[in-house]
Parts: sequence; structure tokens; C-alpha cells
Amino acid sequence: MKISNTQGRIIRTCYIVCFSVMAAVACLPQSFAQTPGNSTGEPWNKAQVIMPEELAKLLAKPGGKKPAIACVGFEFLFKGAHVPGAQFAGPGREPKGIEALKSWIRSVPKDRDIIVYCGCCPMTVCPNLRPAFEALREVRPSHIRILYLEDSLAKDWVDKGYPVEKGAGM
Repeated sequence: MKISNTQGRIIRTCYIVCFSVMAAVACLPQSFAQTPGNSTGEPWNKAQVIMPEELAKLLAKPGGKKPAIACVGFEFLFKGAHVPGAQFAGPGREPKGIEALKSWIRSVPKDRDIIVYCGCCPMTVCPNLRPAFEALREVRPSHIRILYLEDSLAKDWVDKGYPVEKGAGM
């Protein structure tokens, strides 16, 4: 069977589109492809993730409503450097940290966006972020996002020159 030039162009275009889509999906961070209830068990979906550069731009924007930010990592790391305006709740893996986080979120206006992060280690193995995200979602099911820190706050925020604050919080 002979393929016409038009049919050949269509087939080549389909291959290019399919390859491009597969390559783009393969390049996404693992957490982006994960949704609640899948085999990886991530409690968030793509819409509930904010990238560091997006948050940095949001914080730098004059005026407007800033998100409420909570750090659910370890205190010594928080004191060393944290996202500007972040409140320290305590480790999300500990009941005391979860209670502090739930108490904090009840004081945040319901229409305000919430961003939670840890940044102690690679996100795929972080012991604090998942329990904290799930606890926040129990109290307030909407307006909650996680800050995507693939490796750590140091590498994915501080080393990239995004603004930091130091010292105690909550």
C-alpha cells in the first residue's frame, strides 16, 4: 500500500506529537503525576502544588493578599532560614506539630490561600509534609497547597537566591 505525501505528513506529525507528550510527562517531577488514591499514596494533586519560583514571585509582588505559610519541618532548620512570613508549626510527623498546625489554620481567614512546606529532605521521603497536608485538609479542605521542594529548602529555595527570614516563628 502506497502512502501519499499528505498521509505521510499526518503520520509523522502524530509521531512527533505523541513523542513530545510522552517526553514532557516523563520530565515532570514525580509528585506532579500523583493524585489522591493512586498507588503512590500522595494526598495532593497537581493543582495543589506551587513551585518555588511561583511562590517567590507571589511574595515579591507589591500589595495584594499574601498566602499564609506554615513550615512543618524541624525548628533548627526553620530558625536557620525559612520562607518569608512563614510560621513554624513543628514537625508534621509529631502530634504536637499537627495540633499546632490545626490551631494555626483556624486563625487564618477562610478565603486566604494556605501554603505548607517542610524542606528538610527530598520531598519523596519527607516524614512531615504528608501528615501535615492531610491534617490541614481535615480542618479546611480548600485553598491548601504544598511548596514543591524536590530536594530541600536549602537547595530549592535558599541556593536559588529566593528571599529568606531567620529566627523563631509561631
